[in-house]
Amino acid sequence: MATQKNSSKEPVWNQEEGYLKIYLRGRPVNMYAPSSVSEFNISKTVEAPSEKLQLEWVYGYRGRDCRSNLHYLPTGEIVYFVAATVVLYNVEEQMQRHYLGHTDDVKCLTIHPDKIRIATGQVAGHDKKEGRPHIRIWESVRLTTLMVIGIGDFERAVCCLSFSKLDGGQHLVAVDEANEHVISVWDISKEKAHKVTETKSSTETVLAAEFHPSERNTIVTCGKGHISFWSLEGGALTKKMGIFDKHEKPKYILCLAFADNGDVLSGDSNGNIFVWCKGGNRISQAILGAHEGGVFSLCVLKNGLLLSGGGKDRRIVEWDGNSYKQTGNLTEIPEQFGPVRTLSQGKGNLILVGTTRNCILQGTVYLKFNPIVQGHIDELWALSPHPTQNQFLTCGYDKHIYLWDSLSHTVVWSKEINDSAHCCCFHPDGQLAVIGTQTGRWLVLDLTTREIITTHCDGNEQLECVQFSPDGNYLAVGSRDNSIYIHQVSEGGNKYSRLGRCTGHSSFITHLDWSTCSQYIQSNSGDYEVLFWTVSTCKQQTTPSTIRELEWATNSCTLSFNLAGIWPDGADGTDINACCRSHNIKQLVATADDFGKVNLYKYPCSQPLAKAHTYGGHSSHVTNVSFLHDDSRLISVGGKDMAILEWSVV
Repeated sequence: MATQKNSSKEPVWNQEEGYLKIYLRGRPVNMYAPSSVSEFNISKTVEAPSEKLQLEWVYGYRGRDCRSNLHYLPTGEIVYFVAATVVLYNVEEQMQRHYLGHTDDVKCLTIHPDKIRIATGQVAGHDKKEGRPHIRIWESVRLTTLMVIGIGDFERAVCCLSFSKLDGGQHLVAVDEANEHVISVWDISKEKAHKVTETKSSTETVLAAEFHPSERNTIVTCGKGHISFWSLEGGALTKKMGIFDKHEKPKYILCLAFADNGDVLSGDSNGNIFVWCKGGNRISQAILGAHEGGVFSLCVLKNGLLLSGGGKDRRIVEWDGNSYKQTGNLTEIPEQFGPVRTLSQGKGNLILVGTTRNCILQGTVYLKFNPIVQGHIDELWALSPHPTQNQFLTCGYDKHIYLWDSLSHTVVWSKEINDSAHCCCFHPDGQLAVIGTQTGRWLVLDLTTREIITTHCDGNEQLECVQFSPDGNYLAVGSRDNSIYIHQVSEGGNKYSRLGRCTGHSSFITHLDWSTCSQYIQSNSGDYEVLFWTVSTCKQQTTPSTIRELEWATNSCTLSFNLAGIWPDGADGTDINACCRSHNIKQLVATADDFGKVNLYKYPCSQPLAKAHTYGGHSSHVTNVSFLHDDSRLISVGGKDMAILEWSVV
């Protein structure tokens, strides 16, 4: 909107014609007001609503590309992260708490020897000032931030962290993901942390950095083509490279662990486990072919046994901690949950397993492992609330459909389809759903049998939005080919016949809404047009007197008179990805933006620059938001962060 005062790009109210004109990227957008709006004061300030959002639950886990990020705390909680949120989850009590200090994706996590303090490192965000990569040390009881370290010191992301063990955790080692993979050591014993030293570690990827638990001032790092043993002496780091002698040097050393006697254990991409003598940089023992494919994780248990987790073979194998011979106990993680990414000791003799398919499982090598966290593994846009139950549907580019229960926070069921999904909606009776894909195909799913009833194709480009009319007699399909396809629905949603195509937009369809009478549609497009359509003829409706009297069943169009205030000053029309009005009392509207935020406004929100409550937790683009049928909760989904956040409305 207005980028400078008194410019011609400020919002303008046209009293005579009864419309508000706002500017997006310099383009004028006219929004017709309902005839009930006779007086409109453009400069009136609207406060944020009295209702607020409280993060109740986070679905998902980042296992696809992050390691060593799953730990058990003495509080009985497991700690892990997804998007910009660190989750503390008590599985027995089915309770979650959340640390929300980060401004963008969390990339690594380590637990202090006192088991109370936690350090987490984040990536460089989109916000030049707020989003610089840094480390936060916080305490897990009250979730308060104790220290923020390294703003301005890291370039790309903090990818590895470890507290020192022998001096009571007075030092922290960190590795930057930038080209030189700078390794730095910080003294955190005083009120303000200071950097002891830093040095370039490797031009190749570094996957792990750990303080040795029984050798003072020793740090071990590993990654692509190397394992390095560092000594911290007189404030400087010196490095000895691991020597492989007669053994073939692997392409990647993937993980590290420490035996009770001080030996260093490494797992590599050739499926081997090497034992490196305490204090040395040579291999003292080799377990060749421990896994088919890479060894992704090693974990020394409290009882001295060693567990190894395989990438390709998805196996968890138990080894004797002295002889390194297999004990005969092993298990295989089911394929749907994916390869083992990280292994960790849980409560009692339970083992925690994080997988590359963003799942967390819990169990033992003797009994089976059960999923306690599941999530999508590719970009996520599609979200729809059930019309009458506390359930919602998500579908992703990973070709997976999940039906979630918002009260038990569990997966009711999941299903894999052949295409990447971009949008979805429920039929008003809640018995079936339509899934729109990236190929132009859409499928109708029976929610009881989970069978696909029928498949149709509208164009050959991505479908951006699908929506049933309130009476269930029509389906509107908005496509990236600039058209809206209207289908007549019969036999309770089992049969579809195309009625026609609405053409007139000069860019792809982004959002659409049905009128409460099921006779009209309003739609938005990629070039910020707001158009209206008569459904029976598929023709554009241009009569202002007709348009302004219409009542809309939903408000998912981000461009409409009642939502003019959600656009920030100087907004680019792509800044807001989705919005949703509350159902029952129609007094709230939530938006999902490109800055990782969920925003809550009063509805209607027609005053330019209305005030909002703003909430973090996602990273970069939040792609969709939706109130559940009774408005008790709001669901938000992140695009690239793949996280699903459930907020209670308080």
